[in-house]
Amino acid sequence: MTRRVLTVLTNVGHYDDPGHPTGLWLSELTHAWEVFDDHGFEQTLVSPAGGHVPLEPRSLKFPSYDRTAKDWRADPAKMALLESTLSPDQVDSADYDAIYFTGGHAVMYDFPDSEGLQRITREIFERGAIVSSVCHGYCGLLDTRLSDGSYLIAGRRLTGFAWQEEVLARVDKLVPYNAEQRAKERGALYEKAKLPFVSYAVVDGNLVTGQNPGSAKETARKVAALL
Repeated sequence: MTRRVLTVLTNVGHYDDPGHPTGLWLSELTHAWEVFDDHGFEQTLVSPAGGHVPLEPRSLKFPSYDRTAKDWRADPAKMALLESTLSPDQVDSADYDAIYFTGGHAVMYDFPDSEGLQRITREIFERGAIVSSVCHGYCGLLDTRLSDGSYLIAGRRLTGFAWQEEVLARVDKLVPYNAEQRAKERGALYEKAKLPFVSYAVVDGNLVTGQNPGSAKETARKVAALL
């Protein structure tokens, strides 16, 4: 039976200051897409509002702008997928074996408050299917509660973009909150690599998380191994 992965992307194109653009960190989609495609998985894109997904300009520069990202932008059919993402109310969680939250700072704004994404994530997680994220994608897990009212991430090992990495990326003054701190406040057992920006991924049962853009392939491989 073909496995199906639901990949979550952002609709937001800038920080609070419209003069600072952001959006999807493209390689966090393309690296995972290639891994899942190599395994024959069926992939579907969803976003909090549905429709258009803007790209983070910084993700279109070396080293993140690699072969997979260039190939995606050169493929009209692939780029068209970023104009027609589903909205959560169009998604039946029972159709998917895994959900994968991509990142980019934009997701800090529209992932946490999406009740539709929370519903899908809760339903997938509670039936033992896989919930996964990379980089800032874990912002989509911060406010998700299980049926018993507890936070999904409480008491579970995870990783995601570290505050140290925000500082080194010189966006610590632009981001709306400290995601690492917020995850810890919700009871997550947060981990990170010894060095910033190196690949690092954590598996805790059916929760799989990667720390930064360079972790997308490793995260996707761990998801694929579970599937």
